Amino acid sequence: MIRLYLVVFFVLILLSWAAPWLRRFGLGRLPGDLHFRLFGRQWDVPVTSTLLVGVVAGLVAKFV
Repeated sequence: MIRLYLVVFFVLILLSWAAPWLRRFGLGRLPGDLHFRLFGRQWDVPVTSTLLVGVVAGLVAKFV
């Protein structure tokens, strides 16, 4: 179970790091992605993008 949490944590870190590059392809702007301003800072929570990347990664892992 801890392995799943670590994988999700690292995927979220990678998505937040690569967010400007991925926005050109539409990730980070999907209907389930949250964007809000709190404490004077812009926060992005890519829920739908994370699920989409997880499904694609799962399909790749299944066929490789």
